[in-house]
Amino acid sequence: MARVLYVVNIPRFFVTHRLPLALAAQECGYDVHVTTSDADAENVALIKASGLPYHPLPLSQHGTNPLSEIKTIRALYTLYRQLKPDLVHQVSIKPVIYGGIAAKLARIPAVVSAMSGLGYVFIDDSTKARLLRLGVGPLFRLALAGNRTRMIFQNPDDQQRFVAMGLLPEQRTVLIKGSGVDMDEFSPKPEPDGLPVVLFAGRLLWSKGLGTYVELARRLQGKARFVVAGYPEPSSPHAVPMSQMTAWQDEGIIEWWGRRDDMPQVFASVNIVCLPSTYGEGIPKVLIEAAACGRAILTTDTPGCREIVTDGENGLLVPPDNLDTLVSGAQRLIDDAALRQKMGENGRKKAAAEYSLRHVADRTFALYEDLFARR
Repeated sequence: MARVLYVVNIPRFFVTHRLPLALAAQECGYDVHVTTSDADAENVALIKASGLPYHPLPLSQHGTNPLSEIKTIRALYTLYRQLKPDLVHQVSIKPVIYGGIAAKLARIPAVVSAMSGLGYVFIDDSTKARLLRLGVGPLFRLALAGNRTRMIFQNPDDQQRFVAMGLLPEQRTVLIKGSGVDMDEFSPKPEPDGLPVVLFAGRLLWSKGLGTYVELARRLQGKARFVVAGYPEPSSPHAVPMSQMTAWQDEGIIEWWGRRDDMPQVFASVNIVCLPSTYGEGIPKVLIEAAACGRAILTTDTPGCREIVTDGENGLLVPPDNLDTLVSGAQRLIDDAALRQKMGENGRKKAAAEYSLRHVADRTFALYEDLFARR
């Protein structure tokens, strides 16, 4: 059996975005192992409970201490030498760069890297982010060099940006849209009766458009219920403070449902899904799941978001940071149940055709086999 090692920054992201793919790889006969940081005991336990061999990694998602970062690279090199995987599949910026360097030192035969969006480093306009961009360019070129190295992108905008920056040639890039969704688990249910419910779901970040969403709720207060199902990410520079979430809820602008692990039930209890993101998305998993559940979507015309939504067919696209247009779009969906139903039906078809877990797994494993054939 070919041994495949998944390298992901944090356990929660692996569980939500890569565990189904890893289990599908195991079912296909690969000897699958996983390494992530071990800072999140709850999700580490979920990985171990899945039966996949787990290897803890000293990695800080947003840390910049040079000594700690070198420690991460050394730990990856040691793991690669000990485990001797035939292929490593590295997801997000630190695993891609650090793992790519470690893989070269350890002479790993095949390397698949993946960016689930460009995120803070490439999108943020702060001085810190601009300095980080200057530094990571040469590191990406080093990590992504080699004929048996491929990089998966979730949307063509990110793919072309990396090529235009000279980080790797286009022939070593692969476009696989999204992380995949289980079409049986996420299935359409009738919309709830009563005042329409609008949902924001995801990490509680300003760059995800949470502040804009709250202003939308303030503008349309009484026209719909506006709910947030999300979890904090305190280490992110874009984190919304918990005190702010409490204040908004106490003011009666939103209902904060906290972290939810039953998203199919959440989608069944809402009418509209709204994500006014300006973040460097790959393709937001919440929008793929919403489409699979037959819910109309309101989101921004930005890379990743516009991949899952065709404006006017399965949702509405609005310009980023344009509250007036967002309000108009939300009002249109709130007022027109028939339009929501039609958009939901179209979204389900789109999710089944382009974003199912089976579709993503087949494309990914074909990439693995192509690299194995080149050895």
